[in-house]
Amino acid sequence: MASYLQIADDEKGHDLDLFCVPRHYENDLDKVIIPHGLIMDRTERLARDIIRDMGEHHIVALCVLKGGYKFFADLLDYIKALNQNSDKSVPLTVDFIRVKSYCNDKSTNSVKVIGGDELSSLSGKNVLIVEDIVETGRTMQTLLSLLSECNPKMVKVVSLLVKRTPRSSGYRPDYIGFEVPDAFLVGYALDYNEYFRDLSHICILNDQAKEKYKV
Repeated sequence: MASYLQIADDEKGHDLDLFCVPRHYENDLDKVIIPHGLIMDRTERLARDIIRDMGEHHIVALCVLKGGYKFFADLLDYIKALNQNSDKSVPLTVDFIRVKSYCNDKSTNSVKVIGGDELSSLSGKNVLIVEDIVETGRTMQTLLSLLSECNPKMVKVVSLLVKRTPRSSGYRPDYIGFEVPDAFLVGYALDYNEYFRDLSHICILNDQAKEKYKV
């Protein structure tokens, strides 16, 4: 079972004025729940674990856009650093897919996969899917089902966040950064209607902001 850092439901978080938060978001957030430095430390450890388990193979890292792009970039930087500074190194190539399942703060209960027709190129490959957050698990299960039709050699999934929610299908990734409460989180490329991707820390969005940025 994947190890992870658990953020408790009663986690008090950190006051916004203790961190560098863009002024245009100061009134939209309740608190910082995972500071950027902690994200980076945990990502470095995930990179080490992935190399330990998949390091004998050429890896195709598949980024799930848009929310996964920041975690993807930082994770690959740590993997590249391990390649340069250890005896074990792994060839690494990248690919991208876009998945959409949210409108405002609610799941649409339908998963749109953009770029799925290109998954055939992953046949016979060792694939590492890089995701920002797993909530119900339906999005990832849909993607894994599509991918299985292309007969990859190996598939592993790493997600920065897994949300504790009664809506979960029970799916768990192979690698997990943090297990988080059932709150709407933004920052570090996680968005609310495309806002907040430019926020370094992971924060809890307040109800006022949900109305402010609603579409």
